Amino acid sequence: MTAPRAVIVHRASELTELLARHGTRGQVAFFLDQRGQSLAAVEERHERTRTALADVSAGLPVDWRRASVERSELARFVFEPDDVVLVVGQDGLVANAAKYLGIQPVIGIDPLPGVNPGVLVPHTPSAGVALAVAASEGTAAVCERVMVQVGTDDGQSLTALNEVMIGQPGHQSARYTLEVDGRSERQSSSGVIVSTGTGSTGWCASIARIQAPRLPLPTPTESALAWFVREAWPSPSTGADLFAGRLDNGELTLRVESDRLVAFGDGMEDDRLVLSWGQRVSVGVAERTLRTVTG
Repeated sequence: MTAPRAVIVHRASELTELLARHGTRGQVAFFLDQRGQSLAAVEERHERTRTALADVSAGLPVDWRRASVERSELARFVFEPDDVVLVVGQDGLVANAAKYLGIQPVIGIDPLPGVNPGVLVPHTPSAGVALAVAASEGTAAVCERVMVQVGTDDGQSLTALNEVMIGQPGHQSARYTLEVDGRSERQSSSGVIVSTGTGSTGWCASIARIQAPRLPLPTPTESALAWFVREAWPSPSTGADLFAGRLDNGELTLRVESDRLVAFGDGMEDDRLVLSWGQRVSVGVAERTLRTVTG
């Protein structure tokens, strides 16, 4: 019988990115000092993250196969159906990995307790390793988190855990006709965001607080979505009456009326769908879920 494979998902630390940009620690220290920041704080977070990654790797069973993938490589990495995925990093890293996963159990590990919210990365390295073993044996409790899917009339699609954004890549006005719950409106806005219950604990919690504070947001396991139109412009030819709501059944549809719009999920703008004039885009609950291990 083939040994399980643990895939550790991580992200380059601030220090790693700063060194790639500036070349030496001395240059990084100078750069940060000019902006009133400390190299010591950046190094401390780097070391805590490195230690967490080392603890996870060392704690895995010695006979397990292993792989490691950095956030920027996720789109090119081939996950196997029987993988056990351990995400070591901030909550958003789980969402970044989610769109590339299927039935694999996902264990979120927080290397910086007190810095990250810990909604999607609630586990310590030692607890995460123990849960990985339980997940491989099929005895771990999992949360089936609802995901959101975008589909186009020419067969393109993408899936996201938190939310999808449809708008102009240059953050200019996006023009489209919005159809939802039997209503239709031509709009010019900064874009449309459709969120899951998991996403409603993140970015969309902020949007809802400002735009629709009385809107009941879905829970992470609820087969429902919340949608928001950003800064719709009322003009002689466009409206702003449809600006927020829930999708408990059915889909939200846009007919593109701009030369170029994009749709992307969970902040991964480089991995996106490009939409053109006249194209129809549908957004709804995805068929698959993300299986996060809870205990």
